[in-house]
Amino acid sequence: MHLPIEGHMTPQDINANYIADLYGETYLAEDNPAPRKRLMIRALFPGLAVVGIASVAATWFSEHYAMPVILAGLLLGLALNFVSAEQKVHPGLDFCGTSCLRWGIVLLGTQVTVMQIGGLGALAFLGLVCIMALVMGAGLFGARIAGQSNYAGWLAGGATAICGASAALAIYAVIGRERLNQNQFTLTLVGVSLASAIAMSFYPLIAAQLAFTDRQAGFLMGAAIHDVAQSLGGGYSFSQSAGETATIVKLSRVALLAPAVALIGLAIGSGNGQPKSLAAKLKLPWFIIAFFAVVAVNSLVDAPKWVAEYGLLASKAMLLFAVTATAMRSRLDLLLGQGWKAMLPVMLATFTAFIAAATFAWGFL
Repeated sequence: MHLPIEGHMTPQDINANYIADLYGETYLAEDNPAPRKRLMIRALFPGLAVVGIASVAATWFSEHYAMPVILAGLLLGLALNFVSAEQKVHPGLDFCGTSCLRWGIVLLGTQVTVMQIGGLGALAFLGLVCIMALVMGAGLFGARIAGQSNYAGWLAGGATAICGASAALAIYAVIGRERLNQNQFTLTLVGVSLASAIAMSFYPLIAAQLAFTDRQAGFLMGAAIHDVAQSLGGGYSFSQSAGETATIVKLSRVALLAPAVALIGLAIGSGNGQPKSLAAKLKLPWFIIAFFAVVAVNSLVDAPKWVAEYGLLASKAMLLFAVTATAMRSRLDLLLGQGWKAMLPVMLATFTAFIAAATFAWGFL
């Protein structure tokens, strides 16, 4: 059988090769959705399997060594980054880094209601918003000192101000890979996760030394610790009452994810130099809108307790998949070449969050 030389193919040759592709499976898939679905699953499976195994291992490390599961997933993903040299895993890794991320953020809305935010009180809520604004400003200032772009500052400040890794993933989806490389994003995730783990261990001790009341300590844990699990863990390690206060404060920060991402999108613009209308700048990714919709439904409908429980479990699993896959696609040589200055925005934002939250708790609560 004569095979046409590449670059000298006629339309008939192209059509023949198209029909013969994958022994006819691609052609059949267009007429029948079932083969197309099988082909998609077959393409995603290698990457999904690798990420799934690494995520299970991260969960085991988290449960047995008191390590935040997101941090464990990051470290295991970085250790296994050689896997990304195999092209077969790329579709699955990309799926985890996009679809799992988006649905994980949507399901995070099952944890928040408007009533919880109302229970915080007007003064405490206003103080929380001011603290978040200061933290974002600190992230931008830290990026400028480190010689990084404003995108790195928005990412570090937003992740620290809102809810850690999940906020970083949402903000990075708005910024885009073309404006901020994935290595800087991975370093920000590592910095935020490490800062949360350290804060959960030391902030309760500091609050005790400062003779904070349960309400003051709970506000500090809820307002200054980045990730949800570590924030609540720090509050409950101080006292039951402090843990309940930390829960309300932290969930209020989570509820502000959608408006915060909208404002960040408005601030950074389109990134292509083309002017955009205000409506276009405020346009949110669909998963942020869906997150807000889930919060609204959760506030209006008295859902069974298992909805929040399984929603949290599914959200944590999907975000863990997204973080692990992102780490696997990062290059360690480039990460190591970034230097300590790459962590400066996260460090400065974390310090600002602690000082601002402690000052407000001591002076106003």
